[in-house]
Amino acid sequence: MRRRDFLGSPVLLPALQAQSTPADARDIRTGSPIPKEGYCDQPYVVITKDGNWLCVLTTGSGVEGEPGQHIVATISSDQGKTWSRLIDIEPANGPEASWVMPAIMPYGRVYVFYTYNRDNLREVTGSNTPSIGKRVDTLGAYCYKYSDDNGRTWSKGRYEIPMRLMRIDRENLYQGKVLFFWGVGKPILDRGRLYFGFAKVGKWGNPGTMVESQGCFLRSDNIATERDPSKVQWQLLPDGDEGLRAPKGPVSDEANPVALSDGSLYATYRTIDGYNCAAYSRDGGRTWTPSAYATYTPGGRRIKHPRAANFVKKFSNGRFLLWYHNHGGETVHNGRWQYYQDRNPAWIAGGVEKNGFIHWSQPEILLYDLDPKVRISYPDFIEDRGRFFVTETQKTIARVHEIDRTLLEGLWGQHENRTLTRRGLVLERGASHLTPNATLDMPRLPSLQSGGFTLDLWIRFKELSPGQTILDARDASGKGIALTTTDRFTLQLSLSDGAQKAEWDCDPGTHEGTLRIGQWQHVVVIVDGGPKIITWVIDGVLNDGGAARQFGWSRFPSAMGDVNGAAQARVAPVLFGELKSLRFYDRYLRTSEAAGNYRAG
Repeated sequence: MRRRDFLGSPVLLPALQAQSTPADARDIRTGSPIPKEGYCDQPYVVITKDGNWLCVLTTGSGVEGEPGQHIVATISSDQGKTWSRLIDIEPANGPEASWVMPAIMPYGRVYVFYTYNRDNLREVTGSNTPSIGKRVDTLGAYCYKYSDDNGRTWSKGRYEIPMRLMRIDRENLYQGKVLFFWGVGKPILDRGRLYFGFAKVGKWGNPGTMVESQGCFLRSDNIATERDPSKVQWQLLPDGDEGLRAPKGPVSDEANPVALSDGSLYATYRTIDGYNCAAYSRDGGRTWTPSAYATYTPGGRRIKHPRAANFVKKFSNGRFLLWYHNHGGETVHNGRWQYYQDRNPAWIAGGVEKNGFIHWSQPEILLYDLDPKVRISYPDFIEDRGRFFVTETQKTIARVHEIDRTLLEGLWGQHENRTLTRRGLVLERGASHLTPNATLDMPRLPSLQSGGFTLDLWIRFKELSPGQTILDARDASGKGIALTTTDRFTLQLSLSDGAQKAEWDCDPGTHEGTLRIGQWQHVVVIVDGGPKIITWVIDGVLNDGGAARQFGWSRFPSAMGDVNGAAQARVAPVLFGELKSLRFYDRYLRTSEAAGNYRAG
């Protein structure tokens, strides 16, 4: 199906979805595709003065890093449902142009900033890492072009941002005569100043990975008013010889800033340490707080994240979103490190500003693919006429997705939410019905092929010895669900549909969100049939694995279906403790709803 767009070129329409396509809007397959040549990365959108969306991205006919990689634009007049033909910003037959980031000026001009292989190098020489020898898309000059007609045409000339050398440059393969760098995210305008973050690269390793990098920023104080692009002035930040670094590892990639209400800056960046980092600047980016991992609240629990993009975005209501992957980093498979994996699902936390700091909510799943090997990354968040959207890429497909506004409002209001959610509540019992060896009629739970369920309870343990049974709804064949204690001092949910089995327990240990002795605790276990994931929320805190394990959540078999077992469940046949409430929901609860149930008491 084709029609003509406003540029007189064929419009690419999203393929019709088969009837079997999941209705879950979090499934990336339900999104609208963005046009590309083959490889595609970093699809970032600005809304131009004519009300259209202008998306710029890095693309090429081959795979990432191959010759012919260049930057393009495409335009949508219907909030990302359909797009114009691709418009070259830099041509495919020129030197590599990559990692394009757009910014729109108050008067309507659109600038794009990108890494440009200015000297058309064909090989990185002097390296003992052959796999990077032919890859020349992270070196050269930081360049920019502009468009004064909402992205339809671009300046013939390009302009170069001068960058002073830092230690990491002087110690690279070329002693600073060639610079290695790349940027992600989008520039921000605050109080007339433009900022964007990027990474300087110092050393490379096998297999073609960057083994030393630092976070830096470029700032212009006159770009919003100066119409002559050759007169735009630039500063490389932070001051001094070192950029932003991780507390432990040598990798600090992909710095991404936002502005706070008082003009302070907050930036996140990725590491290889199992956590992302965050820093504040109170002087326009010249200096930053000491190297530290990001936390949900000042001085609170660390945010777990692998070596992947973690983006922070500020919206018109003054609230923030953080995109990350909510687990503890790199894994080893067959004796080799698996870099850049486990970017599925994508999680988001909502941020609110308090006394000059961002306080983050517990996270929700934003997007997923049923294939765990699919990677979802390099997002952009778009706010347009009261609606919220996100773009993402798996390197070969880029898509647009609308975000349910209630998901965001739940995150932003999570800390104040004291509402007991009743939608989907199919069973509720108080303490008088939860005495040892009591029975209760089990509600019919949805098939995990199309739905999910949630078990919510208040419990107080006298001890956490293994073998206790809080709930058992299995039949004689073992089909059904059960909630028991383990030898790790945890609670475990067991599932069986008669053919498939799964089990997952809450976090062990004594960190926030784990079990305690002698105090009432609110425990929620969520079985989400969309991404096929089990999560635990204890006292309003989503389990993330802590120091004991990489993941706090777990997938169950995608083929698992009906887990209804016995018609009646046994309650506390063996429990050293007591229950005072138990609820079943015939749907997955959001993390924000589970936290609200906790605060409702």
